[in-house]
Amino acid sequence: MKAEPCTYVIFGATGNLSRIKLMPALYHLDAANRLPEGTRILAVGRRPWDQKKWLEEARDMILAKSKDDFDAAVFQRFSERLHYHQGDIEQPQCYTQLAELLNEKNNFPKNIAFYLSISPSDFGIVMEMLSSQQLFDEEYGWRRVIIEKPFGYDLDSAQALQKRISHYLKEEQIYRIDHYLGKGTVQNVLVFRFANVMLEPLWNRHYIDHIQITHSEDIGIGTRGDYYNSAGAMRDMLQSHLLQLMTLVAMEPPASMEAESLRDEKVKVLKSIRPIPKEAVHAHAFRAQYSQGRINGENVKGYLQEDHIPANSITETYAALKLYVDNWRWRGVPFYLRTGKRMAKGQSAISICFRHPPLQFFRDTQIQCMNPNWVLLGIQPEECIRIEMTVKEPGLAMRTRTSSLDASFRQQDEKVTDAYEDLLLDVMEGDRSLFLRFDEVEHAWRIVDPILQTWAIERDHIATYPAGSWGPTDCRRLFDKESHAWRSSLTPEECKYAE
Repeated sequence: MKAEPCTYVIFGATGNLSRIKLMPALYHLDAANRLPEGTRILAVGRRPWDQKKWLEEARDMILAKSKDDFDAAVFQRFSERLHYHQGDIEQPQCYTQLAELLNEKNNFPKNIAFYLSISPSDFGIVMEMLSSQQLFDEEYGWRRVIIEKPFGYDLDSAQALQKRISHYLKEEQIYRIDHYLGKGTVQNVLVFRFANVMLEPLWNRHYIDHIQITHSEDIGIGTRGDYYNSAGAMRDMLQSHLLQLMTLVAMEPPASMEAESLRDEKVKVLKSIRPIPKEAVHAHAFRAQYSQGRINGENVKGYLQEDHIPANSITETYAALKLYVDNWRWRGVPFYLRTGKRMAKGQSAISICFRHPPLQFFRDTQIQCMNPNWVLLGIQPEECIRIEMTVKEPGLAMRTRTSSLDASFRQQDEKVTDAYEDLLLDVMEGDRSLFLRFDEVEHAWRIVDPILQTWAIERDHIATYPAGSWGPTDCRRLFDKESHAWRSSLTPEECKYAE
């Protein structure tokens, strides 16, 4: 598919997401000559800026993220695409003037993508106002709306939001963005699985013991206190990003990379996840909150000392979940999903542990135990694929050790594009394969809703873990102590004393 010239209308263009992601991504697309000729970017914001001030701000946004590869000539070309519209998104006048601006002849392409980089609570009013000005009318060009997560606060609110926006838009016009799916290393999961025939026969319950999907951050909540305290780790990361990663690992081969084929298989995984009844929540989920600690040699505050956080908050900054996919491929294989802030290290990875090999062949040797094979898919910061194999140690005795087969995701001189660059280009091309369909969102909420409802009424206590640690040790109760998952959850020091 070829990208067509369009007008990107960005609501919340002066906000944090636009500053650190959207404007730099659009600039890089222009630098790579991927923005079609005639494409325009119309920023909508409350601040009383004129065109000159907006171009200064846009330049600062791009310099802050792209100082090393900033090109003044490219920015000059890019700046000719930029326009600013000052208005309050809660006032009808903002949309009347916006419609007049977009209808000016020869100034803006008639294909329009509306990017809602705003609070989810404002989605409805913006949709209603745009519709009242016939700005969703596709008589002269396509209309697409990009919606940032979270899509709803729980299942009921997600369904209510969907019902409201479906009054104005068809499903094929809605692009629910999950930037995690735009990462090259995440897309590489599909290539790794389905382009290597040696792996597919082993990718099932007969050979795999368990799968871990982990996202840890060493940063805290920063200036997002108000948002984060109402969301927490389960809503912010696990319900969206990590469940999406799980679908890519567990899905059946789709008929093609076409959007509906891919999303159909992802939905099948979500539908097959064993429901967690409220009485079983504690056997399948764990939450905790970071306390004071040290990271990179510096003292850091605990969650309750962060700005805009109530002293009695029980919002989780760490969430772990054990799930089972009840289908022929994965029956009985546990999936462990974990995410946390203020951890010892920031990293994202998918770890597949294979079953323990039988030892009868080695029974007359010095080998008393043998580590299982692992496949590690590093997402960030280490972008790689690693297969851990057992090999014989050099020497006369029959002893073994683990050796790694590493395949880097990219060559040293190759540059990885930002996820938003891929996704913004996909919108222009009409490729929805990396965007979420509503039934994906709905089934993801069905999985976590019983947990969130149980946690909401348990307000007397929440476990803690020191900032700079690998998380709460009590989380190990989710693991079977006899399993490889339990042992792999231990720190290197604890492994010495594990029974």
